[in-house]
Amino acid sequence: MNFSATPPQARLFIGLMSGTSLDGVDAVVVTQQGEHLAQQGQYFLPYPADIRQLLLDLHTPAQHELHTAAIVSNRLADLYAEAVQGLLTDARLSASAVSAIGCHGQTIRHCPDLPNGQAYTLQLGNHARLAERTGITVVGDFRSRDIAAGGQGAPLVPAFHQAVFSAPDTHRVMINIGGIANLSDLPINGQVIGFDSGPGNLLMDAWTLQHTGNTYDAGGQWAAGGSVNQALLHAMLAAPYFALPTPKSTGRDLFNQAWLNLHLQANTDTPQNVARTLLELSAVSIAQALQQHCRGAQELYVCGGGAHNLALIDRLQTLCGLPVQRTDALGIGVDWVEAVAFAWLAQRCVDHLPGNMPAVTGAAGPRVLGAIYPH
Repeated sequence: MNFSATPPQARLFIGLMSGTSLDGVDAVVVTQQGEHLAQQGQYFLPYPADIRQLLLDLHTPAQHELHTAAIVSNRLADLYAEAVQGLLTDARLSASAVSAIGCHGQTIRHCPDLPNGQAYTLQLGNHARLAERTGITVVGDFRSRDIAAGGQGAPLVPAFHQAVFSAPDTHRVMINIGGIANLSDLPINGQVIGFDSGPGNLLMDAWTLQHTGNTYDAGGQWAAGGSVNQALLHAMLAAPYFALPTPKSTGRDLFNQAWLNLHLQANTDTPQNVARTLLELSAVSIAQALQQHCRGAQELYVCGGGAHNLALIDRLQTLCGLPVQRTDALGIGVDWVEAVAFAWLAQRCVDHLPGNMPAVTGAAGPRVLGAIYPH
């Protein structure tokens, strides 16, 4: 791991991640000392059903959405504070021992490609309120500075992946399958790249909830019992996003229920077959991205909620021709990688070190990411 130019004393940082899947808050505490990083504890706090629905609603313009967004930001800050308290209690740590919290916030808009310099990104979460609730310095709003510098603002984890997962003699690719899937290509020599490949879990989860009442398809078992609708799959894979060059990033602004419904108008099928086709969409789009942008990969590692979808991982292994290993083998469990990344980004910010990779996001240069809210 490479934490160059950091002070030698051991410090504690907390990372909070609430991603596109809208399932809840992942919280971790890590010890950072020089070049060493060690996870000391973890805690998960699920979202209440009403918060999840409000966040889904906020992805679509509506009356009084600014008021709703402000109220939801406050409630998210309270949930984040609850997660921090649970984490500290489990780890038997005091708030005063923590240098800073890195809080990604909850993305409800991500529009990095608007013309005439009007790109923006929006993550909800009242960081001032979180600092008040916890008594800990909070670092938030990590994406905006990269976008201001002409970048995509995402993905931000490839810099972290390079710092903690790269190997001097092995070409690795990290596959993070959250609501959206993103890849980090870590070659032995050459430029690190990273980008969003397309849908990860979000379309599968939405379809599963609509037709089974479950928030996700455990192990991919329901989808595995269906058949791929090839016409539907080909129509979805024809979306222009998949052919875009890097750098690129995406989210619910593009891949959402309305997008799926539009394709289903011309390609109807049974709910289980659609579920199987959505699983295939995620697997094929990831595999095609690997083949196009990550040639020569020797090892594949997966993290995120999609790592638990055994049917999806089996398809990835078949399509890629390589074993897909879990990041647990590299020292960080699949459910905690992104939260650890935001603890790392918080450390980078308070030490005035850049947290982005211009080759990944397209920014004009390295930038210190995040805004600091002192306790």
